[in-house]
Amino acid sequence: MSSPVPPGPETVARKHVPFVPEHMEMKEFTLRAVLLGLLMTVVLGAANAYLGLRAGITIAATYPAAVIAMAAMRAWKGSLLEENIARTAGSIGESVAAGAIFTLPAFLLAKAWPSFRFADAYWKSTALIMVGSILGVLFISLVRRAMVEDPELPFPESLAASEIHKAGQRGAQAAKYLFWNIGVGGVVYILGKFGLFAADTDLHFGVGSLGHTQVRLGSTGNTHVLPTGGTSVFAAPSVSPAYLGVGYIIGVRLASIQFAGSVIAWGLLVPLMIFFLGPQLKAYIPADTPDNWATMADAVWRYIVRPIAVGGMLVGAAYTLFRMRASLTAGIGKAFADLRQTADQQAKLARTERYMSSKAVFSLIAVMFVLMCVLYIKISGLFLPAILAAIVMILVGFFFATVSGNLVGFIGSSNNPISGLTLSTLLIAALLMVALGVSGTSGVAAVLGVAAVVCVSSAVAGELLQDFKVGYILGGTPQKIQAAELIAVVVASLVMYFPLMLLHEGNIRAGGVGFGGADLPAPQAGLMATLAMGIVGHDMPWPLVVVGILFGIAMIMMQVKSPMLVAVGMYLPFGTTFAIFVGGVIRSLGDWAADRRGFNSAQKARVENAGVLVASGLIAGEALLGLVWAGLQFVPQWGAPNHPPQIFSTPSYLIGGMIVLAGLTALMIFLPVTAAGDPNEPAPPTAMM
Repeated sequence: MSSPVPPGPETVARKHVPFVPEHMEMKEFTLRAVLLGLLMTVVLGAANAYLGLRAGITIAATYPAAVIAMAAMRAWKGSLLEENIARTAGSIGESVAAGAIFTLPAFLLAKAWPSFRFADAYWKSTALIMVGSILGVLFISLVRRAMVEDPELPFPESLAASEIHKAGQRGAQAAKYLFWNIGVGGVVYILGKFGLFAADTDLHFGVGSLGHTQVRLGSTGNTHVLPTGGTSVFAAPSVSPAYLGVGYIIGVRLASIQFAGSVIAWGLLVPLMIFFLGPQLKAYIPADTPDNWATMADAVWRYIVRPIAVGGMLVGAAYTLFRMRASLTAGIGKAFADLRQTADQQAKLARTERYMSSKAVFSLIAVMFVLMCVLYIKISGLFLPAILAAIVMILVGFFFATVSGNLVGFIGSSNNPISGLTLSTLLIAALLMVALGVSGTSGVAAVLGVAAVVCVSSAVAGELLQDFKVGYILGGTPQKIQAAELIAVVVASLVMYFPLMLLHEGNIRAGGVGFGGADLPAPQAGLMATLAMGIVGHDMPWPLVVVGILFGIAMIMMQVKSPMLVAVGMYLPFGTTFAIFVGGVIRSLGDWAADRRGFNSAQKARVENAGVLVASGLIAGEALLGLVWAGLQFVPQWGAPNHPPQIFSTPSYLIGGMIVLAGLTALMIFLPVTAAGDPNEPAPPTAMM
């Protein structure tokens, strides 16, 4: 590694030595490695799109992609650096999916697009995702060297992925935990769809007694009496391998925080509204709401509680960025310092330090800027506001791409607050549109266009920096990593629309409402649409949002670990967060079982790794079969009477659902324990997901 500063004794002593020496020639950028990576980026990206729309959470694909690449390349007698290229290309699809599901449904929810069908949405979706993805690669390429070599950035997930590649045989053996449970997750999901068991059920409970309960508004003897009472509902935990897997991966602490938001929504706010408004509730919800308590309770949550959650999410996003202000400032400073590197210094770089030249990067950024201007003009139908929106996107996009990379260096891409960065961008763009006097659908479309590109750019930038760090540790060539990423993001951009379309249109054909409904709540996209319409379209229920903002401030004062997660829990359906919480409890029970067996730290690390792979497999299995099921809704005969055939006409949740849930619980607790191994074996890297 060369340096613009003459190395002193301490610098030489700490010089980085990659696992594959810089002078060693080894197969790296091969056709099979790239094709395997492209296959993984499509599959893992589609799976995360499903998960994000359903649960509001995406799971980093670095670890599963590393295991799959390890297993495949060992079977093909491939090299270590080929594995790295395959994992690099395979993991980026998750970031493209995150950017897509956080923003694209917002165009439909905000009525900026007439529909999500191919003719109305494909080229717009693809263009937005592709421009954002390519810019994410270019932006982070400008700051890669300074951030990858920063000794103060631990890059936890990068370290774990690189150690998996080094571990060789252990990684290949671990693949069975992933692949077998992809099958389990898919089978459980599809059996629920065929009526073997009920995956969900609502539990009704009285909130007072309609016609009898009353509240005296005043002291004893006051004749001002308010009639109250009604019936509320809450959902039992969904029997979902994906939700349980998410809870297992994030752990009981974070799952509890999110579940607390749902408890506040459905255990406090909804019953409170129903208690006081019971006899008059129909006057405060949409007139077409069916006259039953379950749908009325859902309407209270959707139109009164959710805007409060929006205010909480705004505060949570701002607070997350504020807490990270020191690392953000440092990351931006290092980015501009790295731009001052001379051509002579770049020419002296070793193979492992060579990456795309700054001239090429800036030229491509200029091309992307022109394309963005054209794209925003097409989307919004405006000229000057579209040009200004593109300028804002370039400036804010570079800033937040660097921010994203810095955050990934500290906390990994799984915990990267992309939605918070996107919200900040959306607010800036929305206020700009208002200042320019732009309103209506055109202004909303321009705002969402900026947010979409920045969201995808930031997500891709963080994941790519993580991949650069793995390559730095293993001895990969940055130029080849960049090439693999550019190919992968283009392919992912071309196909990412299709899983979203399948889920949305398939849900509508199955009797749902698509994006924003109970099956596909898409919380981040709903938030983006609400804010864009509220600020630009002057259609924001500000009193409720302000209540949520004050609630978020109160959570900060109470030192709640993640106000954003609480607010997201308020926004998601109760059955979803309940199932995620159950997954977190299962993780704790597994840890307790490992302690009871007296495992040492090395054995516990192997159990943890296997558990994460089991959970990842369950998530991927349900996600993939969920996409297949959505696709089947387009087959004309599929919706015919008695088709698809049902095993039970009235499947049971209490019996069938609970048995399946118990079986999944046992699997997720006891299967990872079998991976404990010999207590004398060295500890593997922990699966930082």
